[in-house]
Amino acid sequence: LVDGVLYTTTNLGQVAAIEPTTGDTLWSYDPGLYLEGRPAVHGFLTRGLAYWTDGEGDERIFWGTGNGYLVCADAKTGRPCADFGPDGSGMVDAMVGVPRAVREDRDSLNALLYGIHSPPIVVRDKVIHGSQVADRRITKEAVPGWVRAWDVRTGEHTWDFHTVPNGPDEFGADTWLNDSWRYSGNANVWSFLSGDNELGHVYLPTGTATNDYYGADRPGDNLFSETIIAVDVETGQRVWHFQAVHHGLWDYDFPTSPNLVDITVDGRNIKALVQVS
Repeated sequence: LVDGVLYTTTNLGQVAAIEPTTGDTLWSYDPGLYLEGRPAVHGFLTRGLAYWTDGEGDERIFWGTGNGYLVCADAKTGRPCADFGPDGSGMVDAMVGVPRAVREDRDSLNALLYGIHSPPIVVRDKVIHGSQVADRRITKEAVPGWVRAWDVRTGEHTWDFHTVPNGPDEFGADTWLNDSWRYSGNANVWSFLSGDNELGHVYLPTGTATNDYYGADRPGDNLFSETIIAVDVETGQRVWHFQAVHHGLWDYDFPTSPNLVDITVDGRNIKALVQVS
């Protein structure tokens, strides 16, 4: 609810603006992206959207789709943001550049390999999102659940945070024994992100690496699975992390966004993070 307008999504990825006192539809937009097939894991879900304004009349809403696009629409008209993305469609293909995320491929349940079901978050003019990656893989190879950031005005890709390392020299690669980072996936943020504009941090609550119930193909602690990571929103670099489960099994994903709270301990003010698990 922003300035007397309620913005809402449907599970098929349509968005509408509603006058909340009367229920009248001000506009609706259907990108039709459900036509590409069944999304990964739980079918058609769109859990929410993000709002951004420059304070001078440019107002935008952002949401992800089950087939892996990030969509931008004008909050006043519902029209796609013509300056967002490469072709004037108001969309960017978030699968491009992610290892093993091949749009034409399907899993053993004939579902897409990658989607964006939970809402993105906007921090300091970056729109950031996690992803949904199929959990019940029957192969050791899977799509890594990298967290991606885009420029809020242009849709230009600005950074990725590699929740599964992408090279032997990356931080955490030594926790994937036998070079298992080369083919492992998931460790995605399927739930919600949190951010702090003042600190310039975005907080990532990740899930289990591939596979939820079998880890023999990925020996080691498997950083950054089942981890809270604080990331610099300008650079995508790790600020700090806390891994709750080493070599996770049995699907102990972080199920929701971290709570950011101001507390006082022994007379000292502390910006704290509180995470439900």
